[in-house]
Amino acid sequence: MLTAIYEHIVLLVALPVGLAILVAVPLGVICTRSKKLATALLSIAGIMQTIPSLALLSFMVMLGLGIGFRPAIVAIFIYALLPILRNTYTGIESVDPFIKKAAKGMGMTDFQCLIQVELPLAVPMILAGVRTSTTISIGTATLAAFVGGGGLGGLIVTGLRMLRNHIVLAGAIPAALLALMVDYLLGRLEETITPEAMKSN
Repeated sequence: MLTAIYEHIVLLVALPVGLAILVAVPLGVICTRSKKLATALLSIAGIMQTIPSLALLSFMVMLGLGIGFRPAIVAIFIYALLPILRNTYTGIESVDPFIKKAAKGMGMTDFQCLIQVELPLAVPMILAGVRTSTTISIGTATLAAFVGGGGLGGLIVTGLRMLRNHIVLAGAIPAALLALMVDYLLGRLEETITPEAMKSN
């Protein structure tokens, strides 16, 4: 049971979502500097997210990633990209143009304006994307068991095969509680770091 929880949290949620943050945040920043690139990347990420979870896991296996954690991690990583990418782009784009002009007027370069003004103001929006990606990943990770990915989904699949409800619940209840707990904690963090002036808006 503890092994399944560890696999679910660390290998099937924290790892792919962490990788998605490392990729999607810089891409989101780049998209704010090129509208054509933004349209293309957001469209591609949106299309990838419309593919049913089990179908995407199957594609990963057929693409040669084999059976086990690898196809599951890649599939969950793909699913986690869009909310973070979209929120990073939207968060930076929604920064008041007058604030950007004021920063430039103070002599800031584009890079300084990005690091010291745009990104800090966009952090609550980016964190909202991370929150969405994480809760989606916790649910999607339960399907990883169908490609040998382990996690709490392993208990659910085993219970279904054996027609044992208590084994199914041993996987389903912790997964549901984990999603609720992570959503609550990230929601509190998002609320804490959002400036008061932005909350009133």
